[in-house]
Amino acid sequence: MTVDYVWEHNGNDTLIYAVDFVGAFSRGESLDVALKKLPAEIEAYARWRGIKTDAVTDCRMVGQWQNSLDVCDADSDVILDAERKPLSYEEYCELKALALKSAADVLKLYELVPDKNISNLPYKDTFLGPRPRTAWEMYKHTKDVNSYYFGEIGVDIDHDDTIYDCRLRGFEKTEQKTDFLDNKVLCGSFNEEWSLRKVIRRFVWHDRIHMKAMHRMCKVTFGENAVADIFCFDKYIEIL
Repeated sequence: MTVDYVWEHNGNDTLIYAVDFVGAFSRGESLDVALKKLPAEIEAYARWRGIKTDAVTDCRMVGQWQNSLDVCDADSDVILDAERKPLSYEEYCELKALALKSAADVLKLYELVPDKNISNLPYKDTFLGPRPRTAWEMYKHTKDVNSYYFGEIGVDIDHDDTIYDCRLRGFEKTEQKTDFLDNKVLCGSFNEEWSLRKVIRRFVWHDRIHMKAMHRMCKVTFGENAVADIFCFDKYIEIL
């Protein structure tokens, strides 16, 4: 199977997005490093979603996006070409279900962590400040983008309650707009382009970033089998 991808980079620092696997990504200090990780990411992603795929035999670049952001810390502003296209109702329902499954699994993994407030991970500074280290910090950060992402497409929503609850409310409020399936591209903060399709990819992508981190943190802090493998990372965690 050939996987089409878009390359976002600042110099060599790289994020690549699998176009046909919404939210699947890999990153590295160069394009070559990120590409070596992509087959494992696709396999883990497919197992998590419960979909069958062929083995990745080739990766094909279909777009490139260069910026001045801290790509090494997963700062991103790319909009994929496919994220400019209108949605059918059936397609929207499928993408919404994906984003909600991701939120539900974030909550499930978080609730399994034995102690939400301790971590053996070292401190590290990022463009947002100190990186989240504990399960609580990772979960809160992942949940709190709800108001930001929906706000970029004109949906005024909070991030109260669980990550699943607030994300569901965001979709319900989005659906109150009569033209939401038009998937309009809007200019948001810092002149970044956003659409409903992009919001959904960003949710799944952002969840995966921080749940990979939480999965690793649990192994380091609580032991190899301290939590269940909710996102199907175990087989691939050394590669990802």
